[in-house]
Amino acid sequence: MDYIKHLFLSRFKTFFLVTVSMLFSIILLMIRMKLTHSFFYLFLVWNLFLAVIPFAITTYLVSLPKLNKFGLLVWFSVWLLFLPNAPYIVTDLIHLQLSSPPIIWLDILIVSMFAGNGLLLFYLSILDMKDILKPFLKDRLLNYCIIFILFLSSFGVYLGRFLRYNSWEILSHPKYLITDVLSIAIQPYANKQAWLFTLLFGSFLIVGFWIFKQLYSTPST
Repeated sequence: MDYIKHLFLSRFKTFFLVTVSMLFSIILLMIRMKLTHSFFYLFLVWNLFLAVIPFAITTYLVSLPKLNKFGLLVWFSVWLLFLPNAPYIVTDLIHLQLSSPPIIWLDILIVSMFAGNGLLLFYLSILDMKDILKPFLKDRLLNYCIIFILFLSSFGVYLGRFLRYNSWEILSHPKYLITDVLSIAIQPYANKQAWLFTLLFGSFLIVGFWIFKQLYSTPST
């Protein structure tokens, strides 16, 4: 219990800033709803909630004094399943094409703010998972693993945005998901958009993570 208390106190600044940032996003959305009498962008709140899940998982794992390999494997799988939901919000910028000129500036602020929060939660969670995996992997292998996770998240975003798969469909409709994934993997020329998006968006996530890592120092636990 003392360990959890120490963790919360040491990360209070991070939790506070993330909370304030998310609340500001919601306030902007409420202002839009008041001005337009439209609930169009309300889905962003749900997307933000999904983005919180991987960060909540790694925050919980960091709070554990000890973690066995089997437990880590289970939690890592769940975490990886939900992880693409965080950077996915960036692609919600596509909805700006439906905005009307008088309020497009507000829509840009709203979607950008939600997307920024998604990336913030994403990178914080990646940093946490990197610390969690340190005792189990050598540094070089760990770095390769993080790069692979970033590209895998990019591919997950593609599956969600363009093929409209949800995180839980790996359980509800695994046959269709596996078929599409294998098709993309073994037929790259027939699925150029999937590969191009994965490589470019993955590179975007890697550059962003490198910058974020340089600017953010993980609080001592």
